[in-house]
Amino acid sequence: MQNRTAVSSSFITAGCLLLSYALPAAELSTPELPALQLAPKLSVSGLSSGGYMANQFHLAFSDKVSGAGIIAAGPYGCAQNSLPVALEHCFNKDSSAPDLAKAAALLQQQAAAGSIAPLSNLSGSPVFLLHGTADKTVHSKVSDALATQYQQLGAKVQYVSDKAFGHNFPTADVGAGCELSEAPYLGACGYDAAGALLKHLYPNLSAKAAKTTGQLLTLKQHDLTGDTAASLGETGYIYIPQSCTKGSSCTLHISFHGCKQYAGAVGDAYAKGTGLNEWADSNNMVVLYPQTEKSAMAPFNPNGCWDWWGYTDGNYANQQGPQLKAVMALAKAIGFKG
Repeated sequence: MQNRTAVSSSFITAGCLLLSYALPAAELSTPELPALQLAPKLSVSGLSSGGYMANQFHLAFSDKVSGAGIIAAGPYGCAQNSLPVALEHCFNKDSSAPDLAKAAALLQQQAAAGSIAPLSNLSGSPVFLLHGTADKTVHSKVSDALATQYQQLGAKVQYVSDKAFGHNFPTADVGAGCELSEAPYLGACGYDAAGALLKHLYPNLSAKAAKTTGQLLTLKQHDLTGDTAASLGETGYIYIPQSCTKGSSCTLHISFHGCKQYAGAVGDAYAKGTGLNEWADSNNMVVLYPQTEKSAMAPFNPNGCWDWWGYTDGNYANQQGPQLKAVMALAKAIGFKG
């Protein structure tokens, strides 16, 4: 139990905890979902534990996921379904690094079993990675290993690793000091990470909207995902541009929050603060913000982290993983047909 607390506590500092709460989003129940015309491929992003989850979702469903934007996280299989391995190799220790040989063996095993999509799908897939030189929570070796893993899989990688960002989601002007790793864990860096990652995933984006005109709505995740929702919170969020409610063909982007950043802790703060919605608004893009919840019992997740070390079960990183299944079910419930 002590080790489980340690890994969760480590990601408190990685979790983008916001002090000030935005106004609550409008509640959207299942019958009120607009009829969305979503493209058959989606993209993902995430910070810290959410970055690990974005990577897992990308590789597990690479036949449906066109690309990923990942901030301050490590490679697929870093933890090897082991909490001690996660603590030793996947955080901030200078003396160790992720074992990419074991991770590669796991990937091959999962692909051969059909529990993740064929690895050949990763060839040419756009991947944006970011790690700040002032990040004291996730060591550069960990993010470097993620870059190497994607390169070995043939992905089209853009890796930003030379900027003095702390362990945060860099924004143009929202958050605390850029080099800091403290609440609200959004770094006012004069750097639009949301725009940088989306422009790599979608090179022909229009300029972001100066002000959003769509709606940020709440989703009743348990109603929408049924039995798969065991480790999700009751409330999720979705940003829908006006154009997407009027029949336009739209792209789905899923963004995963970090620890201590789930709806029960910060409301809709992450869903409003990263800058993704401004880009989505002018580019016919729906942004889904699935939410975890904390748990002091099994599965032990006191800080509402996404599972990248196996607290749900041994399938956590493949298509049968409880959270991967739940988020895909949520995507399909809002209209994704990939």
